[in-house]
Amino acid sequence: MTTTPTSPRTGLQARLAARPHGLPAPGDIEIAEVAVPDPAPGQVLVRNLFLSLDPGMLLLMAEGPRLPLPRYEIGAPMHGDAVGEVLRSADPSLRPGDLVVHRLGWREYAAADAGAFRQVHRNAYPNPSLHLGFGLVAYAGLMAVARLRPGDTVFVSSAAGAIGSLAGQIARLAGARRVIGSTGSAAKAAHLTGRLGFDAAFDHHDGPVLDRLREAAPDGIDVYFDNVGGEQLRAAIEVMNEHGRIALCGALHQQSTGRPDPGPGDPMRIIAKRLTLRGFTVREHLDLAPEFGERFRGWLRDGSIVYDETVIDGLAAAPAALTDLVRGRYTGKTVVRLGVGGERDADR
Repeated sequence: MTTTPTSPRTGLQARLAARPHGLPAPGDIEIAEVAVPDPAPGQVLVRNLFLSLDPGMLLLMAEGPRLPLPRYEIGAPMHGDAVGEVLRSADPSLRPGDLVVHRLGWREYAAADAGAFRQVHRNAYPNPSLHLGFGLVAYAGLMAVARLRPGDTVFVSSAAGAIGSLAGQIARLAGARRVIGSTGSAAKAAHLTGRLGFDAAFDHHDGPVLDRLREAAPDGIDVYFDNVGGEQLRAAIEVMNEHGRIALCGALHQQSTGRPDPGPGDPMRIIAKRLTLRGFTVREHLDLAPEFGERFRGWLRDGSIVYDETVIDGLAAAPAALTDLVRGRYTGKTVVRLGVGGERDADR
């Protein structure tokens, strides 16, 4: 076994204590201190650097329809995308110091078979947290699901969030004629049209969404990237041009209210316009990762795209941050920086 001088004895771990009804209440997620195991043969021990937060985690906590992902179990460690560095290795495929991404987040240290971790280039991005970005979700939704074409008018809901902020910028770079975003405040709407280059944006609290969308898209929309559902999905269907395409990515309305979503409304509108509505997850489009990665790194280098990120310090702050994320408090991608915020360091 190859080791480093650092020898942690314990680390923090998040567990689901109770299934929430709507947003998690204090106590639904507990933070526990647990022993850090030595890696068995074929395993590695990873010190996590950043944990990804995303609204879909609420669906893994709650009762209801299952996603094509493992649900969080009561009393068991929670999971999520994370990036970290190998601390100890008992497998020749990974060495101490290697940077890896994996699904064993919501904990400071992760020990598992080496195959559970994917090595990434340490210098691919300015900060390791960018490996947790949702750009591939936005890219796949636009290019593979909605089949974006140059000249399309594109509407993106929750456009200041981790996925929406990139979806709008990628649509512009891919040749969209007009890009429109909805968000939760006037300040965020100004951020979309200012720093992120959207052609129009509106606060969805500022009157009926249908009226705001018609004002922003007088010639209709061709593509809708849906992160919300509810009223915004129904408004998009009303304003959609014939043969429009809708990529169904998220359900923030249902996740934030805890109430069932009434759905897209009158099916005759969908039939009459010959619309396509397609749900998707990024895992069915991983073949696009090399293509997207090359283009995304180029866009970052030449300044064509702006990457917004909110960093929360410490695992203990993660449960409240997840709730704040769904309520729209943050801009861009939200990550938790682990091992900080009053938590003990690794050499205890």
